[in-house]
Amino acid sequence: MQRSNSGDVRYDDPWYDALASGWGESAGPAEAAPSARHADGADVYLEVQRSAAFQEVRGRYRRFVGPAVVAFLTWYVAYVVTATTAPGLMARPVAGAVNLGMLAGLGQFLTTFLLTWAYVRHARLRRDRAALELRWDAQEMARGRGGAA
Repeated sequence: MQRSNSGDVRYDDPWYDALASGWGESAGPAEAAPSARHADGADVYLEVQRSAAFQEVRGRYRRFVGPAVVAFLTWYVAYVVTATTAPGLMARPVAGAVNLGMLAGLGQFLTTFLLTWAYVRHARLRRDRAALELRWDAQEMARGRGGAA
């Protein structure tokens, strides 16, 4: 964070999104240099996006999330459709007052927690380290081009 000549605070971190945080953009002639930095920052992001390391991280994400979403939505829709179209099947007792519909409903909660655990584990083991290295590389590239002081 630096103070500009006008006294307002300016963020030089290329990962800081001033508009999203509600700070907005300062208007004035002192802001001509950051727009040049923004162009360099955009080039850095495009270069990172085109890199093989980024594509690998993105591919690992998609290879996990795609099948997981399809499997979970299929399981959820199958539960709803079965509960709607075959109430007799769902009302079939399993043990005492517990019926098949109750077990399937509890299975929805269980699979939600299991899928969350699997996603976090997959991210930690297969993507987080590579994504962090990409972030550091992008920051170094931005600093090398005058993007951050």
